[in-house]
Amino acid sequence: MEASLLAATLSGLPSTLHAIVRERSLRSGAVYVYDATRAVGTLVPPGRPGFARGAVVHVAISVACGEALARTLPRDHSVAWGAAAGFVIGVINVGVIGRSFPAIRGLPLVPQLADNVMFGTVFAMVLDRRDPQRGDHGRIGNSRRLHPGRANALVEPTTALCRGLALPGYRLALI
Repeated sequence: MEASLLAATLSGLPSTLHAIVRERSLRSGAVYVYDATRAVGTLVPPGRPGFARGAVVHVAISVACGEALARTLPRDHSVAWGAAAGFVIGVINVGVIGRSFPAIRGLPLVPQLADNVMFGTVFAMVLDRRDPQRGDHGRIGNSRRLHPGRANALVEPTTALCRGLALPGYRLALI
């Protein structure tokens, strides 16, 4: 939960910085965060933008995605895998699902994808920090063990889409 909440909090930095640089104003960054958060509120009934509703939905989506990452990120190179998984989550959530919601479609796509990459990266970094046996600590071979206590088994390669994304030798179960 800690990793999900921290990642959710920091994940908006790329799009916020994009708005600040594009408009050359700190105020535009704050307005962008407000508008983007309201847009997420359209994902739940009654489908109207709302800041509080958007914040709750964003946290819920982040926790769900964090749970999926916690169960599927491999130990080796987990930050790189987290970034890749974040990109895929972004493509699905923002690029596919979000495009059918006008408020989300109105947000710039590339900065939104960068936000999702940031989410996956931060999530994996926090997870690695909490578990010293994770990450690249001189492990030899191509061991593919997952997190201790979480489906600690070999991961089967797959080519399924959406529910499992094909990445070299791993299956990332997405929600």
